[in-house]
Amino acid sequence: MLAVLAVSVGPFLWQLSTSLKSTTEDIYTYPPGLLPEHPTLDNYQGVADIVPVWDYALNSLKVAAANVVTNLAGASMAGYALARLRFRGRKAAGLAFVAALLVPLESVVIAQFTMMRDLQLNNTLTAVVLPGAVGALNVLLMRNAFANLPYEVEEAAVIDGANVWQRFTRIALPSVRGTLAAVAIFAFMGAWDDFLWPLIVLSDPDRFTLTVGLNFLHGTFQQNPRLVAAGTVIAVAPLLVMFACLQRYFFRGVGEGAVKG
Repeated sequence: MLAVLAVSVGPFLWQLSTSLKSTTEDIYTYPPGLLPEHPTLDNYQGVADIVPVWDYALNSLKVAAANVVTNLAGASMAGYALARLRFRGRKAAGLAFVAALLVPLESVVIAQFTMMRDLQLNNTLTAVVLPGAVGALNVLLMRNAFANLPYEVEEAAVIDGANVWQRFTRIALPSVRGTLAAVAIFAFMGAWDDFLWPLIVLSDPDRFTLTVGLNFLHGTFQQNPRLVAAGTVIAVAPLLVMFACLQRYFFRGVGEGAVKG
């Protein structure tokens, strides 16, 4: 476990340390020093002075927030329909979502770009959001969570006169909060870290997301690894904050389905 922790967390700690080191410190010294001798935030200010990093971060935040909302709403409703409702073609719909997981993005990106162009949405943040608005994996996660709920509870609600929407909002959703948190984290991470699709569909630098903006101007940073490290930390920090806020629900998440007592 210590070896896995070192491999997974070590690079981030090194980037964080490098971003706090001043220009007077040698970042290539051996043995490497993890703690900065004279910590400074000048590198973060330097990134902001060179590129509009906060504008890029705001664009990424808009895309990620929209992605979370659409996935929570769409995946939960689709998952509930697949797990609890009886309708013709339900098994085929479930298989379609499973098949969607097997399709790599690179094989459909041209079709997605053509569709956005026909809808006149190219070079807009809406075009960045739409392809990932409801992820197939998130639908299957919600389906499995709803499928684990006892049917007796819903049958009692039906006897009390509850319709489908009331059973969904008042009984099913409160019982799968852990899975909802997992879906929110996956949706946020997928949108925040996405690079290929925003790079293809966006052409106006004012609309660049953070990943595209930092990489597009990477040549500016290549002589100063401290600024590269600072930009990396800025890009990763929101993910850490969101996970810290939702971790208590996340670890209860994927296999959830217990009845709220």
